[in-house]
Amino acid sequence: MLCQKCGKNNAVTHVKRTVNGETTEIHLCAACAKEEGLAKLFDINGFFGSLFGDALAKSTENEVRCEGCGKTFREIAASGKAGCASCYTVFYDRLLPSVRRIHGKTEHVGKVPRSAGEEIRVKRELESLKEQLNAAIAAQEYERCALLRDQIRALEGGRQNG
Repeated sequence: MLCQKCGKNNAVTHVKRTVNGETTEIHLCAACAKEEGLAKLFDINGFFGSLFGDALAKSTENEVRCEGCGKTFREIAASGKAGCASCYTVFYDRLLPSVRRIHGKTEHVGKVPRSAGEEIRVKRELESLKEQLNAAIAAQEYERCALLRDQIRALEGGRQNG
């Protein structure tokens, strides 16, 4: 098909416009499209750059940043490494699924250093006593249940008062 403007060259640009329900079509060669200012619209690099560039710039500006290191979640995801300890607090909801998938649990279950404090030790002891209580209930060992219940109450009472 020949260019509808100059009638000399093959048409490479097809423009379809609809204004107030009326559709018009025009077929232009590269030179005439450039003359009409349409060549810039169809420059692939410029088209995708303007299409995604503004959106990416805006989304980057509005992204939450860690107060500690200034990293965004996108940067953490790209590198696979958190920038600092604060990242785990700031991006908790987004990091949690990955941590679960990688480690299986989201709470530390290994040894606890003495410097970590009494609260963690008491929490673990309570969990252990509650598991023992459930096992004693299942085995219908009611005397043992009473002892475990009293131990749990004593630990929980100490936690609430402390």
